[in-house]
Amino acid sequence: MNIKIMGWLLVFFSVLTWSAIEPADRLTWWMEVIPALIGVVVLVMTRERFPLTSLCYFLILVHAVILMVGGHYTYAEVPIGDWLREFNGGDRNNYDKLGHLAQGFIPVIIAREIMIRNHVVQKTGWLTFLLLCIVLALSAFYELVEWWAALLSAEAAESFLGTQGYVWDTQSDMLWALCGAIVSLLLLSQKHDRQIKELCGKN
Repeated sequence: MNIKIMGWLLVFFSVLTWSAIEPADRLTWWMEVIPALIGVVVLVMTRERFPLTSLCYFLILVHAVILMVGGHYTYAEVPIGDWLREFNGGDRNNYDKLGHLAQGFIPVIIAREIMIRNHVVQKTGWLTFLLLCIVLALSAFYELVEWWAALLSAEAAESFLGTQGYVWDTQSDMLWALCGAIVSLLLLSQKHDRQIKELCGKN
């Protein structure tokens, strides 16, 4: 196990341990953190046969941290969201929007790597279109998961959904994910391409 992997795991499990200590709501914590836990299991299982670029691993760690922080406080109560609300004079904690921005910014690079390395699409235009479709599909599915969770547990619904009374919360969540994906592709595609070439050259 190299030092990068050890560092990745150290950060992940340190934040996970902190997040699990007296969270605001235990059921909400589980619902928010389960995707990160599933993610680390998948990464461990696929590390040998389909290693990802360092950019992907870094972004996945960032996303996991966002989820675990949100799980600890609940998304409507994360302190940094309160600080931003005081700074811009808004009336809601917008940490959940950071989470949904990441929901587009990070998965689009993972999907991009899988599609490029498996030669799913050859033309760049079609690749971009399909990647944005995947992000919107994932975002919509997550909104359905939130709805199902709310139906199963009315008590934890408000904490998990984090709507804070905003009637267009579902639609804005999907918009943030789409914007995150677009920004990610614009900023990271060239760097990602270089890392894919380096990784595929080694294998």
